[in-house]
Amino acid sequence: MSQIYIDCNDIYLREYALEDLESLHALTWQPEIYEFLPGWNVSREQREVWFIRYEREENKSFIKAIADGGEIGDLRLRLAIIEKFSGEFIGWCCTGMKDELPTPEREVMYAISSRHRNKGYTTQAVKGIIQYLFQHTNIDSLIALALEHNTPSIRVIEKSGFTFENSIELEGETYRYYKLIK
Repeated sequence: MSQIYIDCNDIYLREYALEDLESLHALTWQPEIYEFLPGWNVSREQREVWFIRYEREENKSFIKAIADGGEIGDLRLRLAIIEKFSGEFIGWCCTGMKDELPTPEREVMYAISSRHRNKGYTTQAVKGIIQYLFQHTNIDSLIALALEHNTPSIRVIEKSGFTFENSIELEGETYRYYKLIK
């Protein structure tokens, strides 16, 4: 049974479950996802190792930190986006520290299946995780990044309340850098 359940109108967020592995792996191989997240489309074997040894385990640590008062430090949280109507795993919405920036900052990141785009699901998910983090943790700001040409992601970020700060370069790519303060 999921310990985190965030109701977001048409979808809900919950931590990863074992039955999500195949759907997660399949999503990482959609061209629309690995175009913007190139390191995510790894072999099935590698995905399973990350999923079981790191992603699910760190979710447990994050949930324990919430129960112990909300001091989450640099822990990551990875949540499944589940469509309520079908119960289908359609994407993910995560948060973690962005180590490539001078001052480590907590980022919100997400991806959704190509079949479920333009329905408002991603914006619902981002708003849901923001509300959860601000209510249940000690953090007071979040960032979001989008490649300059990733117009759909920029729209999600802006609809979710983030403010454009500037453009930055990471690993040879130009990103739009957004910030949201509690």
